[in-house]
Amino acid sequence: MLLVNTDYITGKTFEMLGLVKGSTIQCKHIGKDIGSSFKTLVGGEMKAYTEMMEEARAIATDRMIAEAKSMGADAIVNVRYTTSAVVQGAAEVVAYGTAVRYV
Repeated sequence: MLLVNTDYITGKTFEMLGLVKGSTIQCKHIGKDIGSSFKTLVGGEMKAYTEMMEEARAIATDRMIAEAKSMGADAIVNVRYTTSAVVQGAAEVVAYGTAVRYV
């Protein structure tokens, strides 16, 4: 499945099938959360949260792709990601775009 963040695919003509999306809400267990809170005192990357967000983006992307495949799509254009905090230590990641089929 081809994913692009543009509204076109060079050399391809396609029909739009509709909006597709995937989402997940992820959090770290209390031990990682407390450990990461100490980072705010000394600075630096919060690796546990970086890993959590990378995993969340991958899950959201896979779910978006699955929805597109169920529609018979060949690609997804205008792919975007958004995040929001749900509660302290938990974040929602949404991946969305437009499913298309080549003509």
